Amino acid sequence: MTELWNWRIDQVRPAEVWPALAEALGRVVMPLAVANPARLPRYAVVCDIWQAPGEFATVVDCYGVPDTLAELPSIATLARLLDRNCVLRDDTLDETRHLLVAPDGTIRPVHFDVREADDGEVLSGQRLCTEATPGCRGWSRCQRSRWAPDSVLPALAAA
Repeated sequence: MTELWNWRIDQVRPAEVWPALAEALGRVVMPLAVANPARLPRYAVVCDIWQAPGEFATVVDCYGVPDTLAELPSIATLARLLDRNCVLRDDTLDETRHLLVAPDGTIRPVHFDVREADDGEVLSGQRLCTEATPGCRGWSRCQRSRWAPDSVLPALAAA
């Protein structure tokens, strides 16, 4: 178990996320607050789900995810089950750039305005990562990503 996943979901209460997350992962999902590492079933995933300010305000952290689970199909399944858009960080190390995962399973790069607050990171001002945006062309980090500006891919093909 080596993976740590951090996702955000658009307009959903944490209570709705727990059962959908368990179904999406095909695992028992244990809340971080009550998980006892000495008594965890081998197939369990420890998660923390909370509300933050801004867009995509429901935050999901999954700890110790088995490397046999693939992140992109898992988040695509969660987006479908909740019928909500989800976001996760992309591969550019640009704090403003994320991948938007739609309920239909498509993935596209987007940017947000990001600021730190007492309750954590606040995302606002969602916009597509596109060649029409000066900051996304040329020698930008966006061009070095496997998720090129203007790309739209199905989650299973992207895994």
